[in-house]
Amino acid sequence: MKSFYGFFIILAFIANSCKTNSSATIPETNIRKVVNSPGVVLVDVRIPEQYAEGTAKNAINIPLAELSEKTGSLEGKKVVVFCNKGIQADQALEILKKGGIEAYDGTTWKNVKAIQDEKVSGK
Repeated sequence: MKSFYGFFIILAFIANSCKTNSSATIPETNIRKVVNSPGVVLVDVRIPEQYAEGTAKNAINIPLAELSEKTGSLEGKKVVVFCNKGIQADQALEILKKGGIEAYDGTTWKNVKAIQDEKVSGK
C-alpha cells in the first residue's frame, strides 16, 4: 500500500516538473496578424538544403547554428521564426528574445505559408 502512495507522489512530482509557463503570464499573440504585418522579417532557421526545397514567401534563411552571430541584422525588426516541426523555431525564439529582438514563433514553414495563402485567398 505504501508503494502505491509513493507511486502517486512520484507521478505528481513528474507531472508538476513538466509544466510550462501558465498562459496567464504569456501574452496571446495572433500569429496571423504578425505574419501578414508590413515590415515583418520571416526567418527560416533550417539548413540551406531544406530551405531550398521549399519555404514561406519572402522568407530569408538563417540556419539556427548561425543565428546567434546574425542577430545584429535583425535588431529593430519584427521577426517570425519557423522550421520543419517547430523545435528549432522554439530555440531560435529564445536566442532572439535574449538578444532583445521582437520575435514570434511561426512554428513550421508550412504553417507560415498557409497563413500567407489565407490572406491571398481572402479568408
